[in-house]
Amino acid sequence: MRADSAGERYAAAHLAALRAAAALLATRARPGRGRIGNAWDLLARVAPDLAEWAAFFAAGASKRQLAESGITRTIGAREADDMLRQAAEFLELVEVRMGPERG
Repeated sequence: MRADSAGERYAAAHLAALRAAAALLATRARPGRGRIGNAWDLLARVAPDLAEWAAFFAAGASKRQLAESGITRTIGAREADDMLRQAAEFLELVEVRMGPERG
């Protein structure tokens, strides 16, 4: 929220969502021999009810990578603010799923 540029806000919000997904996966994913994929693919398989969220954040991953490398001209303030709101909502969902004993 306090980042100076839209690109930094976008990247930080997206990364927060990725970390929340990783935390949830750490509690739910089971080692197996199947296709690994990225965190968003795995989240969609482990928690199908979060598949739309996974697809949303997967679609923004390349933009986050660009922002992290300093290429921010494609990210406007509104898009960054939208990502921030979406990430906050996703974090709340993950918190609820993980329960108070883990959060």
